[in-house]
Amino acid sequence: MDTAGEVRIDAPHRELLDQILDKWSLSVLNELCERPCRFNELRRAVPRVTQKSLTATLRRLERNGVIEREVVSTRPVAVQYRITPLGKTLRPPIDVLLAWASQHMPAIERARENFDADEETGL
Repeated sequence: MDTAGEVRIDAPHRELLDQILDKWSLSVLNELCERPCRFNELRRAVPRVTQKSLTATLRRLERNGVIEREVVSTRPVAVQYRITPLGKTLRPPIDVLLAWASQHMPAIERARENFDADEETGL
């Protein structure tokens, strides 16, 4: 990925980052960092996610070893999701990205406003 000062994002890295940083994954991971959750608990915690999108997100995160799925022997049978030790290692780099975004948001907003104004005037 990083050779002699060059930052290069190879296809496997890009795919993984796309899957971990997608629209719903961060919200799901945030919930699962706090406690294990059942599917419907996650749906309530992330209210705008559809059942289909949540299912796809959970499957991707499970496939990458970031969360695990456990069948709970209750009546009716339930499925509970929890973050794995590997998944917990995502917290520090995500916190760094969020801190960067918070620190630089005023400059980013100004840049967006300038860009939009230039677009409107045709510059």
